[in-house]
Amino acid sequence: MNEFLLEYYNTITFSVEILAAVTGLFLYKKYKLTAAKYFIWFLVYLSICDFLGSYVAYIRDDGFLNFLKDTVFRRNFWWTTLYWKVGAIVFFSFFYAKILTTNLSKKIIKIFCSAFVLFSISYIILNWDDYFIRFFPIIDIVGTLIIFLCTTFYFFETLTSNKVLTFYKSINFYISAAIFIWWLIITPLVFYDIYHSDMDWNFIFLKWQIYLSANIIMYLTFTFALLWCKPENEL
Repeated sequence: MNEFLLEYYNTITFSVEILAAVTGLFLYKKYKLTAAKYFIWFLVYLSICDFLGSYVAYIRDDGFLNFLKDTVFRRNFWWTTLYWKVGAIVFFSFFYAKILTTNLSKKIIKIFCSAFVLFSISYIILNWDDYFIRFFPIIDIVGTLIIFLCTTFYFFETLTSNKVLTFYKSINFYISAAIFIWWLIITPLVFYDIYHSDMDWNFIFLKWQIYLSANIIMYLTFTFALLWCKPENEL
């Protein structure tokens, strides 16, 4: 299993991610009048960003980016923090502000998102050197709280409206369930990052197994939802 993870971890992750993005592009016409079109753009954005983040593979073993070997860019912590740990939270805040119907919920999300961005920028500036060598657990935790806030508002609106009768046909429901479960599974791992060491391969392989399982479930859920669900919430 460990050898399999070493060989195919990135390939499998990229495959399910690209599958969701390509499915969304093929079905874009179906969702182009709904808020789901922004989610399709987001899936494409993630695929592109993950591809760009793989540049580190070309630094090792005298790759064509070997000149970055002795620079702060030899690792991609900075890039992942930028496009995912901050960027994904900003997107989902925007997305839920589009699909929620309660003005108060929208306002709360916008306020929390703005505060999160300001906090993240300030924290990164104050810990600039660490920005290139590790992730920041506090940014993960605060970002997770915003995801939970967004999904909780959505589930509450669904349960208290007629949408509850057809929730299983809603792409917004599957998106919400998938990201809620993903962040619920992954966030606790940030508390163990301080134990991360290149010498502790048992922990590394366990972490990879958890991430791989969570990624597969999330992206396959997105793919299923795009295929199964009907457009809703016309813009």
